[in-house]
Amino acid sequence: MKKIIKTVLTAALIAGSTSVFAQKLGCINMQELIFAMPETAEMQKNLEAYQKELQDQLETISVEFNNKLADYTKLVNDKNTPMSDSVKQLKEKELNDLKTRYDEFAQMSQQDMQKRQGELLEPIIVKAQNAVTEVAKADGYTVVYDTSINSLAYYDTAAVTDILPAVKTKLGIKDTPAATAPAAQ
Repeated sequence: MKKIIKTVLTAALIAGSTSVFAQKLGCINMQELIFAMPETAEMQKNLEAYQKELQDQLETISVEFNNKLADYTKLVNDKNTPMSDSVKQLKEKELNDLKTRYDEFAQMSQQDMQKRQGELLEPIIVKAQNAVTEVAKADGYTVVYDTSINSLAYYDTAAVTDILPAVKTKLGIKDTPAATAPAAQ
């Protein structure tokens, strides 16, 4: 009985170890894939337009601040028109309030940009991930590693297939020649 159990366990271990070696492993640089997708270029255009809109608002606040500062400086330096302490304090408060409004808007703008980028990038990432999943399943890959995050200490490139070209084909992305770098002087 012990001999039968030992034989069955040995057979199970051998079968299990050979199935590990029979697995197909793939890798992909997800970052490269996402940047190659046409949706990413469209996302960049949308983000740039949104950023310009926010910059215009900041510029408006800045112009208002500079105009009020110039008026304040002119009034303070005008010896013919003395300014009362209450008017001076009121003008200084207006300037401080504008400065605070500018700083708060600048901070909120940065947060809004990050939020907008996440909202626009999420469907692109999902589409890329779905394409990777479809290619991996269709080609029988058990595991696909993302090489863009550098979380692997080592992998044998000969034993792992790069599926980026197949996923690009699945998404209809044509490889463009790499841009030539300007000559070093």
